[in-house]
Amino acid sequence: MALVFDDIAFRYGRQASGFTGLALTVDAPATVLLGPNGAGKSTLMAIAASQLTPANGSVSFNGARPDRRRQAAYRKRVAWIPQHITPVPGLTVREQVAYAGWLKGMSRGAAWEASAGAVERVGLGKLADRKSHQVSGGQLRRMGIAGALTHRSELILMDEPTAGLDPQQRQMFRQLVAELSQRVQVLVSTHQTEDLADLYHQVVVLDQGAVRFQGSPADFHALAPASGGSRERAEAAYALLVGQEI
Repeated sequence: MALVFDDIAFRYGRQASGFTGLALTVDAPATVLLGPNGAGKSTLMAIAASQLTPANGSVSFNGARPDRRRQAAYRKRVAWIPQHITPVPGLTVREQVAYAGWLKGMSRGAAWEASAGAVERVGLGKLADRKSHQVSGGQLRRMGIAGALTHRSELILMDEPTAGLDPQQRQMFRQLVAELSQRVQVLVSTHQTEDLADLYHQVVVLDQGAVRFQGSPADFHALAPASGGSRERAEAAYALLVGQEI
């Protein structure tokens, strides 16, 4: 299955940077989208989630496009976990997870039943009955992922999911991504270069609205000098790619 961006053009304003003729195919089980702040990562993720509509071009997932007639079906297959998850006042963790399934078209009964397993899969079983506004930032993000699992998404988009997390929470996230990528496709946007070889099958580097690199973690590391560990080589390769003139 592939997420395809075809000739995408998007601009927030006359002076704001954006995309012009961007083409990208994401077809690996787990892909990391790297780029500095302002590179366009969040915008591209929002286009993939059908939250933003490009001025030109199209996005599709496994042949399905989010046009007006089929947007609901597309959104059921493609889930977007933004950087900031907003708890719904009065709802418990499990209720909010079930609510996410209901919003995607599931019946209340089916969403409630599926939510139990989804909450357990992300390690929030013991917090299922806690009010959603009483959990930590890392737990909120896992709750968002659980909502995506409730309606059986085929592709999960995660925008800067580790921002602001402590080392223990980041480790828990890494374990979750490794587990998820065995069942669904995962696209994670970040500006961090940690754990590329361990977590992801494909690396995409975006800067100034253009794709600077797309390939395997091994190919990405090969851009840097052979000396140093995996993290040092990833940082060196990243530094070589970003900030260049288009």
